[in-house]
Amino acid sequence: MKKSILFGITAALGLSAGAVFADGHGSTLDVVKERGNLLCGVSTGSPGFSGVDDSGMNVGFDVDYCRALAAAIFNDPMAVSFVPLSSAVRFTALASGEVDILARNTTWTYSRDTDLKQTFLGVTYYDGQGFMVKKDLGVNSTLELDGATVCIQVGTTTELNLADYFKANNMSYEPVPTTDNAESKQQYLAGACDTYTTDASALHGTRINLENPDDHMVLPEIISKEPLGPLVRHGDDNWADIGRWVLNALVIAEEKGITSANIDSFADTADAEIHRLLGTGDDDILAMMNMPKDAMYNAIKATGNYGEIFERNLGASSGINIVRGVNNSWTNGGILYSPPFR
Repeated sequence: MKKSILFGITAALGLSAGAVFADGHGSTLDVVKERGNLLCGVSTGSPGFSGVDDSGMNVGFDVDYCRALAAAIFNDPMAVSFVPLSSAVRFTALASGEVDILARNTTWTYSRDTDLKQTFLGVTYYDGQGFMVKKDLGVNSTLELDGATVCIQVGTTTELNLADYFKANNMSYEPVPTTDNAESKQQYLAGACDTYTTDASALHGTRINLENPDDHMVLPEIISKEPLGPLVRHGDDNWADIGRWVLNALVIAEEKGITSANIDSFADTADAEIHRLLGTGDDDILAMMNMPKDAMYNAIKATGNYGEIFERNLGASSGINIVRGVNNSWTNGGILYSPPFR
């Protein structure tokens, strides 16, 4: 009887029972499909993660994740609009529905996952907070920064970590608040601060693009854990599942040796998991998420596997040349590991 009542209510509202979730709105997948594109919140500029190239094209590690998600939904990696968001407004933009997903080098923390009522989908990049200084400052360790002026983005975990680290080491500092990485770099180069701090990956990306990169150094200490990943609003588990499993598919593809170039050569593989992943077998397990059978095939074909995305945006071929380290697949000495696709 209760099921019949629910069906009657949703029918009266013009919604299917599967299109209603906790906050009473239609499912995010339905909204995205009706709109015809994905709205992806990205940073206002973080080298290697999100930016715009000389042709005006959005590029970066986070950008490619959203393109993979768009390819999974629409079989079109270009069916996505990128919304640049500062650290101060990113969470409210997601909560208000301004974007469908936030892929903005955001650290997964307890309070963000619970108090903000937003759901992290996994870790795309294991990072840590670092510091950059000009070599002529004569500093070789963060422990030599007592009394320094520090450019710091407000509303970030780096701001909180900075306070904790200096307090723990009985040091003082003078904060120079900024809104994003671009302003931090500008203030740092103008001499407004002795050092600036953010995720080490962003520091390396910024340094390599400076006019005289050899005049600057990223100090060796990493003072925090910064597991970065995409997130969505609480209340739509199916949408969270889709974003999570697109990420997992990119990780599994690298583990299995599937690339954007060789993906079609796996049609006759004896590996049953690959058939489930690419939709080339009898099982249509993507229907569990209301997604096309070939959704993950389309995602991997469009952007490549996790390793290809990393190399293109952060690896040696990108010029940033970040060593993968823990961001390698578990089969290659790292800690990237996906649950089974079955």
